[in-house]
Amino acid sequence: MRTYLDDILSAHRRQASLDHREIEELSRQASSAPAPRDFVGVLRSPGLSVIAEIKRRSPSKGLLADGLDPTSVARSYESGGAAALSVLTDGAHFGGSPEDLAVAKAAVPLPILRKDFTVDVRDVLDARIMGADAVLLIVAALDDRELKTFAHTAASVGLTALFEVHDEEELERALELDAIVIGVNQRDLKTFNVDTERAERMGALIPSDCVAIAESGVRDGHDAQRLASAGYDAVLVGESLVTSGDPAAAVSAMAGHEVTPRGGNDE
Repeated sequence: MRTYLDDILSAHRRQASLDHREIEELSRQASSAPAPRDFVGVLRSPGLSVIAEIKRRSPSKGLLADGLDPTSVARSYESGGAAALSVLTDGAHFGGSPEDLAVAKAAVPLPILRKDFTVDVRDVLDARIMGADAVLLIVAALDDRELKTFAHTAASVGLTALFEVHDEEELERALELDAIVIGVNQRDLKTFNVDTERAERMGALIPSDCVAIAESGVRDGHDAQRLASAGYDAVLVGESLVTSGDPAAAVSAMAGHEVTPRGGNDE
């Protein structure tokens, strides 16, 4: 049975196969882009950091925020104490665009993650060119060769790579490639259901020198506090913020909780 993830990845890989732009030229443009903002540094600050997401819709729930204004939302997130932003740039499935990222980037001084389905080197370079400071690499969607190539490309143009994992096997693959920033997605990308215990189970397995981010299913300050107690440095939150009547207050309720140090597997 085909899943949401299968359909989304197939669409992105088809698009990538039609993209004949020269990688050398894209690399030149990416390398000459303005200096990136420090995505890792802000997440290492004391207290739980919030990566607040600009998200218009989702494949499973449809429209989340009618008429969303990236400038207004980004500024609300900043005023609430967000450490960084995540911006969906997938248009077909999430209603986002590179323009959303560029507008948010111009509105606030926060570092920005390009949230999309990276399947090609051009996707990595595009992220840098459009103004992103970090790029998402979904371990479940990529083989080891792709992960290594995309991570190397990201580093070469100053992007932080966020390795997103869902289970212990994917975490091991990410660590084999010396991942520094690891996101544990509590949402099953095949069913889009949320397992709220997933992040807690895996938190202790993430080495203490990595930046650990819990993604999806973070609804309020209580969830955020629980994840900080599980050793996460940050939470990435989208749906509950964009559907909130007061995004600034919603971010404020999640940010700053004391983070319990992880033991992790530092071998």
